Amino acid sequence: QVQLVESGGGLVQPGGSLRLSCVVFGVPFRIPQLAWYRQALGKQRELVARAGTDESTYYIDSVKGRFTISRDNGENMVHLQMNSLKHEDTAVYYCNYWPTGRSWGQGTQVIVSS
Repeated sequence: QVQLVESGGGLVQPGGSLRLSCVVFGVPFRIPQLAWYRQALGKQRELVARAGTDESTYYIDSVKGRFTISRDNGENMVHLQMNSLKHEDTAVYYCNYWPTGRSWGQGTQVIVSS
């Protein structure tokens, strides 16, 4: 079974940075597209960024220029470098396949607060 384990979240002040990491277990081949999603309290889960094995990337407008997605294709790991964090970035962050997700992991909580 595919297992996704996220880490790296925490409490940070506005303008600060965090680096999230995700390890995908149980897959002996490179996953075409890996993505980061987030879900804020009272809101729907949304795609934040995704990356392919060809180094192509996509970001939603609200994080462009602030977040950077990267992956280690050989290990099926994906990271999200988050800079210039804002209050509205507060959410639980998850990694998963794109466009069709598998079973969701626990996610990692990001709280941006002064």
